[in-house]
Amino acid sequence: MKNVLVFPCGSEIGLEIHNSLKYSKEFEVIGASSVSDHGKYVYKNYIEGMPNIHDEDFIEKLNHIINENNIDFIFPAHDSVVLKLAQNRKQIQAIVITSDQVTCEISRSKKKTYEFFEKQSFVPKMYEKIEDVDIFPVFLKPDVGQGSKGIALARNQKELEFYKNNQSDLLILEYLPGKEYTIDCFTNKSGELKYTGRRERKRIKSGISVNSATLQMDEQTRQIAHEINNRLQFRGAWFFQIKVDANGHYKLLEVAPRIAGTMALYRNKGVNFPLLSLYDRMDYDIKVEDNGVDIEVDRALINRFSIQYTYQRVYVDFDDTITYKDKVNPFLMLFLYQCLNHNKEIILITKHIKDIKETLGQLRIDVNLFDRVIHLEKEDLKSKYIDNQIPSIFIDDSFSERNQIKAIDVPVFDVDSIEALIDWRH
Repeated sequence: MKNVLVFPCGSEIGLEIHNSLKYSKEFEVIGASSVSDHGKYVYKNYIEGMPNIHDEDFIEKLNHIINENNIDFIFPAHDSVVLKLAQNRKQIQAIVITSDQVTCEISRSKKKTYEFFEKQSFVPKMYEKIEDVDIFPVFLKPDVGQGSKGIALARNQKELEFYKNNQSDLLILEYLPGKEYTIDCFTNKSGELKYTGRRERKRIKSGISVNSATLQMDEQTRQIAHEINNRLQFRGAWFFQIKVDANGHYKLLEVAPRIAGTMALYRNKGVNFPLLSLYDRMDYDIKVEDNGVDIEVDRALINRFSIQYTYQRVYVDFDDTITYKDKVNPFLMLFLYQCLNHNKEIILITKHIKDIKETLGQLRIDVNLFDRVIHLEKEDLKSKYIDNQIPSIFIDDSFSERNQIKAIDVPVFDVDSIEALIDWRH
């Protein structure tokens, strides 16, 4: 078993790395963050209070954490962290999963990237000075940055001067009005580009592709991918982004030698980029194939909760709780199996009008899932059968039933509150 540290683990990148590795039998995933973030709700192994990468003793403290937790590999999950770890790779006492230092330095700067590939037709036109601009609108973005922070569209010289006066280091680039694409890539230990997957960035929010769909590779994109791979020294997963210009040609936006959050799309096609990157570092010969099915992903905020109550027993109703419209409620079953895994006692308490064991059988729910089944008559009070001396919770769709149980100091939950009980740490 190899230990893998993901830092910062609560970024979209870090969460995708966790999703990619959490079921692997060969790796134990450990998340780390400098500040409290969403990682603590997702990572079973979580380290908070990591030093900031700009601290003088960052590498020293990082190595302390590496040794204390027997870390074998580190996945940087932010562009600035990628660069910092690549630049200090020789001092870090674990294998850093990214490309070489020069590649990371060029990729971190849009200006350096465009200058490095300046002779290639896929590089957008970059204006050195305001006076050089001959066609409006132009697009402005920071040389070093991520997401959509600091970008602007200048429709005329007055707007251009305004933005440049506020932030002088903005790059002035030709405006690209067409569709935007990301190409997810994997390069092996020999520098061979083993896989490219194209996806359209259909809807973007705060620089993150929240709706994206897989597409077939076209020849122009494939040639750009090989040209970038041949010029820079990649290893493992990386990606680049392109956008269509006014003449219908692809122009490069950026290159990044790291995992992308929306690589989840290709993971669900069978291409697990973080896992492939680790295998490559273990000197495995890598063969990459996807399942051939086109997939679209749509992302939105997800709720994850931390309950400040420790319970040993769960009392759960049957009709309209374990069931929904006479079928099994899969989300409730997810919670019950979580309880089983965490050694929580599960007691089914129901006024079901039929033979409950027969109904469970018809729904293919094993009665042995429950430590006990309490089958009541309609006029019985469930509160009489609840032992409030044992830390417990009660789940029922009925307000009146919940109200009775709440009166005996047992926390109650409706079906729509089950999400607060799910432990996503894996």
